[in-house]
Amino acid sequence: MAGSSSGIVAGLAAAALGTVAFLAYQAQATVPASLRGGRAANASAPAAATKAPRDLHNPTALPSGSGTGERVVYSVDDDRVWLVSPGNRVQRTFPVRPGSVDPLPGLYWVTSRSNTATGTDGIPVEHVVRFTSVDGTAIGFSAAVDGSSGTMADPSVKTGGIRENRADGDALWKFATIGVPVMVIR
Repeated sequence: MAGSSSGIVAGLAAAALGTVAFLAYQAQATVPASLRGGRAANASAPAAATKAPRDLHNPTALPSGSGTGERVVYSVDDDRVWLVSPGNRVQRTFPVRPGSVDPLPGLYWVTSRSNTATGTDGIPVEHVVRFTSVDGTAIGFSAAVDGSSGTMADPSVKTGGIRENRADGDALWKFATIGVPVMVIR
């Protein structure tokens, strides 16, 4: 009897390992080529050059597939943010300048906020709204205090700051409190 139960356990373990391996293979197939090998999605300048607005007739229109309800929508391809009310009405949309590290598409939540800070690029920023991190680099929205877009002196520095102008930063600060969903799309 002990031999048959250990055979059953071994069979179940083999089936579980096979299932996990199959699911891992399927998941790997959905990872964009730009992310394979552990590179950041926006690690090279040529990738940024291929970005194009999804709706050439109305580039500020809220993209389909960006969720429902109250949320911040951030498009890494369009370099644009939408502040969306609970009734799916766009309250405000604006262009942004991303850092050198992009978050993966998916649903996040605002996890921390700072009224003022110094960006990874050394520029004083305000109204910092963070929602994730990638390989130790914090990702969030902010506005440069001096009103600049925050050009980096050293492009090799990994930055996760997604910069907006100060007026848009004020609007995002008021809208995106702790726990508000952030939908990141391509």
